[in-house]
Amino acid sequence: MTRADYTEMPWANGRGSTIEILRKATADGAFLWRFSMAKVSENGPFSQFPNIDRNLTVIDGPGFDLAGTTTFRADPLHPVAFPGDLPLSAANVTGVAVDFNVMTQRALPKPRVSLVQNQTVTTMQGATLCIFALAATRFGATSLNLHDFLYNTGSADITGGPALVIHLFETPQSVST
Repeated sequence: MTRADYTEMPWANGRGSTIEILRKATADGAFLWRFSMAKVSENGPFSQFPNIDRNLTVIDGPGFDLAGTTTFRADPLHPVAFPGDLPLSAANVTGVAVDFNVMTQRALPKPRVSLVQNQTVTTMQGATLCIFALAATRFGATSLNLHDFLYNTGSADITGGPALVIHLFETPQSVST
């Protein structure tokens, strides 16, 4: 998928917009999981998403704080996970930052997001492997440009890059007794 395949939509809080890359909807129209990008250019509240877990990575620009009863630091190229229903505001914003988001229903295992460059990527058991290019990248025989996205790909070498590798778990964990 390339930027031409993505959809721009307003934030839930109305203070900006997000670029939705890919989502999987539930029967009632909510999302089971969603990949998106957004710009953070000023201090202000983050949209809340009940029963959703978020994983945010600043992919361009300076980092910022996610401040509330708990504070998280969103540093460039360092994924940070937090509950989507936690009231948080962007704070200490010093310039325009672009972030990449993975949002999943809380019933799902948390996705694993990591930054990779020039290494072999293998699919974790039970996960769907996704790649988001942060620069010109090759994933096996596939050439990716900036912000291209691969969903449900097999294992391969990443050359060039960097890229974000996401292991998405699409079914709830079973509880052992």
